[in-house]
Amino acid sequence: MKKLLFGALLLGGMSAMPPGVQAQDRLDLNVPEDALEVQRKFICSRAEGDTTYGYFQGKMYSRVEGERDRILFNLVGVNVRQCKNLDHPERGRGFRSVSREVMLYLDPDTNEVLKTWENPWTGETLNVVHVANDPVNMRNPIHVYREDGTPITFNGMFKNGRVFSSFNVPLFYKNPLGGDYQDYIGGTYHAMEMFNDYAYEEEVLDRNNMKLSRLSFSWTRVADWLPWMKMGDRIGIMFTSVVGARVNTVEDIPEPLLSEMKANYPKFLTPPPLDDDRPNETSWVLTKAAIDAERENK
Repeated sequence: MKKLLFGALLLGGMSAMPPGVQAQDRLDLNVPEDALEVQRKFICSRAEGDTTYGYFQGKMYSRVEGERDRILFNLVGVNVRQCKNLDHPERGRGFRSVSREVMLYLDPDTNEVLKTWENPWTGETLNVVHVANDPVNMRNPIHVYREDGTPITFNGMFKNGRVFSSFNVPLFYKNPLGGDYQDYIGGTYHAMEMFNDYAYEEEVLDRNNMKLSRLSFSWTRVADWLPWMKMGDRIGIMFTSVVGARVNTVEDIPEPLLSEMKANYPKFLTPPPLDDDRPNETSWVLTKAAIDAERENK
């Protein structure tokens, strides 16, 4: 959850101002400072320290050549985020987001939160390692001007009063569970994450609006097997597909996720501090810690 790339400004079909809205109350995407404010609305809130909650749900599938795709898990999750104001002498005003996120693997038939999972390919019963990444912070702050001096632009399409924004994140890095010889024998984590955001033009371009209340999104990931599934070198990949929306408060997070968070992930109910400078955590790092702990207890 989660995410930030920029492209060229797309204004196809941009509609007229809503009735009663004056030009001075409307953000101008041709002005870099205004484009920054719009981008910030999609990521968090324009108010420093204002927490946003992005809830999502969906499914995870397997794809193995020669066999029918399987629904492995139902998914529920949330990203809890806030943004810090920044000011750079050359790049101008900016911001950085800090967040944590939880995603739970549920039984595809009963929607119960899984503690163990029987691998249908190996028959082995395994402990489930849910996603609990802390932190998931923005690596590079966003400013009015990029590092090369060019002004920021907003990547989005305006059509029939709606705003659509899309970006993809190709991932290819050394697997934290690998050894010292990955460059020779492989072991690289390879995935593609695809994000789409949907909002309403009247909120997006309202200069007085601080946070998008009707933001919704989708997320798709194509990736290798989860490490805790113990699939080794078995051929196959996984598809993850979720949809979600911004919710107003912690109490608006649906069950069973909210109760599970209160019981087992209480710190994930709030974002990290604004000055958090820890390295980001991934599911691979969490799984490595779980495997090491399990081995020590044997």
